[in-house]
Amino acid sequence: MSALVTGDAVVLGLQPAKLPSRALAVVIDLAVVWTVYLLVSIGLGVATASLDEAAVMAVSIATFLLVLVGAPIAVETFSHGRSLGKLACGLRVVRDDGGPIRFRHALVRGAIGVVEILMTFGVIACIASLVSARGRRIGDVFAGTLVVRERVPAARGMMMPPPPPWLVGRFSELDLSGVPDDLWLAIRQYLTRMRQLDPAVSWSMAVRLAGDLAACTGAPAPEGVPPAAYLAAVVNERQARDARKAFGAAVQGAGSAGAAQSGGEMGARGMAVPFEVTAGAGPASGTSASAKSSGSSGSMSEAAAQTPPATGFAPPA
Repeated sequence: MSALVTGDAVVLGLQPAKLPSRALAVVIDLAVVWTVYLLVSIGLGVATASLDEAAVMAVSIATFLLVLVGAPIAVETFSHGRSLGKLACGLRVVRDDGGPIRFRHALVRGAIGVVEILMTFGVIACIASLVSARGRRIGDVFAGTLVVRERVPAARGMMMPPPPPWLVGRFSELDLSGVPDDLWLAIRQYLTRMRQLDPAVSWSMAVRLAGDLAACTGAPAPEGVPPAAYLAAVVNERQARDARKAFGAAVQGAGSAGAAQSGGEMGARGMAVPFEVTAGAGPASGTSASAKSSGSSGSMSEAAAQTPPATGFAPPA
């Protein structure tokens, strides 16, 4: 699987779409758009039969721009990169950093697509996709986007890692209403792919995301808590709140208990849990021990004091 690399050299693990699947999606989209265009043109032709030639030409140009150019742009904007053809083929347009596209991305793709696809029957787009290492056409290059496959087999290493047990429930009073969806998406993508990153890149990415998250919540990250562990704990808290809203009070403790049990089971199997205690200062340190949660009902501060900061991604030497 070809990995997607951002400007920060962060591997997101997204799989770029192949040219055949992209071509099939374009054919489906063009079939739908041209069908709508012909129907609208026939209707307008009948309605404007009494107008002069200049008026009819103006209506024809406006119809072309609105249906063949404006409609695909609107669909990609409101569906966040999934047109009818892409939805049928399991594809999606995303930004280079893996986030959802916005109007400006769809506008650039649509405007250049008039020349790449409509005027040259897709010849330029096919050549550009074959030359590009990630299968991007010229519109993708200028818009900073990429077409990726959404229907990929779920890999074991792509699961959301649970937070350390000693952090579960610590952020129950944190205000998460000011955190935008784009930041949540970036944090989830980082946590699910953090094991694939270079340790130095992973640490810098976690520090930046933790800083952005702390700025949105208005509360600084606790001292001594590794940024990756902080991100996992806050995401776990948000998932627990969403579960309580969806299923009621019966699952109030499900998120905390499930995360703690999952972390304990993974540690018991000797798996590479991302939040392990590292005695060394660098990622290559060979001395590590699993974080132990206190069996007593002591306070969170006592548990944190007894347990060293836990993360498998220590500051790089």
